[in-house]
Amino acid sequence: MELFKHCYLALPEMILALTVCAALLGDLFLGRRYSSIALYISVLGLVLAGTASYLFIGQFSTVLFHGLFVSDDLANLMNVFIALTVLLSFIYSDHYLRERSMPAADYYILGLCSTLGMMILVSAHSLLTLYLGLELVALPLYAMTGLWRTSHDGSEAAMKYIVMGAIASGLLLYGFSLLYGATGQLDLQAIAQSLHAHGAQHAGFISFALVFMIAGLGFKLAAVPFHMWVPDVYTGAPTSVTLFIGCAPKIAALAMLIRLLNFGCADVILQWQPMILVLALLSAGFGNILAIAQNNIKRLFAYSAISHMGYALFGVLAGTTDGYSAALYYVLIYALMTAAALGLLVIMSRHGTEITSIDDLKGLNKRNPWLAFMMMITLLSMAGIPPTVGFFTKLWVLKALVDSNMTLVAVLGLLFAVMGAFYYLRLIKNMYFEDPIETTRLVFPRGITAIFSTHCLSLLLLGIFPGALVAVCISAFH
Repeated sequence: MELFKHCYLALPEMILALTVCAALLGDLFLGRRYSSIALYISVLGLVLAGTASYLFIGQFSTVLFHGLFVSDDLANLMNVFIALTVLLSFIYSDHYLRERSMPAADYYILGLCSTLGMMILVSAHSLLTLYLGLELVALPLYAMTGLWRTSHDGSEAAMKYIVMGAIASGLLLYGFSLLYGATGQLDLQAIAQSLHAHGAQHAGFISFALVFMIAGLGFKLAAVPFHMWVPDVYTGAPTSVTLFIGCAPKIAALAMLIRLLNFGCADVILQWQPMILVLALLSAGFGNILAIAQNNIKRLFAYSAISHMGYALFGVLAGTTDGYSAALYYVLIYALMTAAALGLLVIMSRHGTEITSIDDLKGLNKRNPWLAFMMMITLLSMAGIPPTVGFFTKLWVLKALVDSNMTLVAVLGLLFAVMGAFYYLRLIKNMYFEDPIETTRLVFPRGITAIFSTHCLSLLLLGIFPGALVAVCISAFH
């Protein structure tokens, strides 16, 4: 009975597992009569799982299932934002999937399975649970990328994603095996204690393990030089799948990095910090530079994602509780911003058209002024311009670097942010100062417009009143 004493703390994951089963059965028996039954069940399950996670925030950190699983503020806060961004992805994608006669129920069920993996990953307290969660996240994403079976680009992107993902999983698993060989432990807390007591004796062995683990995590985070798959997958996958891949999985990947490095390997920070420094600088620099040269808008957002992951890594690089809090805050806000930016592309891809080029946004202000204004808020936030929330995310991360005596790295990060603002402002220029290619007015259902508007305005509201979310992010590491 001791095993199940606090099992109610895994309620969000249990709800989501039941939602997967309910969506499968609902689509099987009621799918012909109610075509959107899988969507409705998915939305209900995500709302319940997110609400349960929110109610658990502020409780004591509790380790469950003999050290395999932990319920703490870090996991619960990430679960809330994972559920929120997946929910938005599903709602925005509904019309897109139905219009193209894609298997919508498969999209939602695979998405739920991947979301369950993300929730397991952020709550992992053992190397076994980390790997289980990682594979449960990745395998449905491979299938989702090739979901549009008549698309040659989608099939090619899925194959690239599978091959690169398999390599990353292999590297990570090999790193785990080396870490287990050095410590004899699978539990992250036990690993930390072993490294504290005997880390100096196995310094070379542990460094070797860290190289493989960080390389594998670099693939999952889309950090340079492990970013090769990202532009091709973003471009080749259906836009609704690009939206899903671009948001919540980044939260789970950063959670995995923080669990391993902060909770498991904090005592060997001098061994992994230089590796994170290289990944962070290359990602923030090359991501922004390569994004400037893009005309394909999904490819542009792919390189933008790489640069943003570089800034999240700056927080981890600082190696302090303030730095980890800043990285957590950054990735949560990044997921919201990306859900809005890619969500617009999905919403606009109607009547058989696909928004693929930055020229497709030309004159958006003349076709739908309100939608253009919402997108402008999102892009300004992604560029880090006040008073949007994106400004505070970058400020906090760079401040953590300065406080850790890494002023030169912070200056480089600031320069990269200025470079990155160029391509976001270019998109705004296209929306407001160019003539539209299509002159017909864009009209969308009121429900989608209201959800999208609330979503975008929240980026402005969080920029003006960041205190509540900041406080929760700080408490997650104290």
